[in-house]
Amino acid sequence: MARRRSAGLLLYRRTERGWEVLLAHPGGPFWAGRDAGAWMLPKGEIDPDEDPLAAALREFEEEIGAPPRPAAGAQPQPLGEIRQSGGKRVLIWALEGEPDAARGHAPARTRLEWPRGSGRTIEFPEVDRWAWFPFEEAWRRILPSQRPALERLAERLGERPPPADSTGR
Repeated sequence: MARRRSAGLLLYRRTERGWEVLLAHPGGPFWAGRDAGAWMLPKGEIDPDEDPLAAALREFEEEIGAPPRPAAGAQPQPLGEIRQSGGKRVLIWALEGEPDAARGHAPARTRLEWPRGSGRTIEFPEVDRWAWFPFEEAWRRILPSQRPALERLAERLGERPPPADSTGR
């Protein structure tokens, strides 16, 4: 069986302090209390026959609770593919903009048996919060397998990525 691919969107903006990226913190009991190396870019599986960019935009809206609102003249830019630690391949786009709060709604929720083997099912948001981070802080917080997306965006924006040997901790 072919492994399904995912698509994600790395939203970024310029502030008085420099460039920032939007990262999401996963919801649920496994991620509760975790911070460094736990944040991610909004992403999810590409539906059969779905355009990968459309999937990235859809997943962003589902997980953040608002669609992205591009900055004037901004278009999604491909950042290529990354491979997560579990082997899943994720196609990434970058877009300068902000979440469109005027079109906001409740973020997607999911269900999970917890604790495993208990027979008890709990429901929680896929993403329990999101925030803007400058590159250096984002590097410490993002899942290590997603750092290549930050590196690629930093290069495009003329930012200096953290040292290659940085553990982020």
